[in-house]
Amino acid sequence: MSLLETMEMLSYIVTVVGFPLAILTFVWEQRKERQNEEEEIFQRLSDEYREFLKLVLDNADLHLLRREGAPVELTEEQKERQLAIFGILISLFERAYLLVYEEKMDKQTRRMWQSWEDYMIEWLRRAEFRSALPELLEGEDEEFTHYISRLLLEVPKAP
Repeated sequence: MSLLETMEMLSYIVTVVGFPLAILTFVWEQRKERQNEEEEIFQRLSDEYREFLKLVLDNADLHLLRREGAPVELTEEQKERQLAIFGILISLFERAYLLVYEEKMDKQTRRMWQSWEDYMIEWLRRAEFRSALPELLEGEDEEFTHYISRLLLEVPKAP
């Protein structure tokens, strides 16, 4: 075999084997990069929820972490702070919905979304949050509003 024939055969091998391998490697790297981006988004949202819970703790006089018991009578100033905190929460839920939720989710995305849905359900069980919801949803994303309203119908109220 001459050098020219050898080079030609090697170019065929590269074309037949190397090119598809390069495409598969590219697709795999893109998928891995997308998964890393989704995990980063989820981590940032989780950090924001943790910061929200710190805000709730800083406003312990509003009794937002109570799940049961007699309703607490709040002053006008406390009601205003409570509504502001609920506004922050709804904004966080909407951001999570826009960044994570999809109609058809893969297993990983579904797991990430499920934790956010659990947070929503937890808050939707609270009477004070439920009663503020119509006002909180004004001007929010229409699909998010439909989603949380549908979830509200499915969630039983706290005893």
